[in-house]
Amino acid sequence: MMPRLGYVVVYVPDVRKTIEFYVGAFGLEQRFISDDEAYGELETGATALGFVGEALISSGNKVFRPNRDDENPIGAKVAFVVEDVEAAYRKAIDGGASGYEEPEQKPWGQTVAYVRDLNGFIVELCNEFNFLNS
Repeated sequence: MMPRLGYVVVYVPDVRKTIEFYVGAFGLEQRFISDDEAYGELETGATALGFVGEALISSGNKVFRPNRDDENPIGAKVAFVVEDVEAAYRKAIDGGASGYEEPEQKPWGQTVAYVRDLNGFIVELCNEFNFLNS
């Protein structure tokens, strides 16, 4: 069986606050938050987007570079496919996201924009595009 992407997890300082941000800024729905608020998920289709409290990874000898809005972003992003990239970008900004790259039509025909969430993590907003048929 070929592996499939089951979920993406982002480590954050405050799971509940991050879930609430994504609900407001991107219009997603909360799927789950654990009773201890150390883990939460959003409804995002076949692949879940989850958030884990940084305290869980910081214990012991594990070291990682956290996302912070006042530092350069880490080398990762999550992308949301939307119908109207400009409207989604404005909604995200109005919901507290920081603009990173305004909507732009790329040479291959796709419209793409980037924002940073309340923790500094990059979120791409793009329209549907089939790279295999371009």
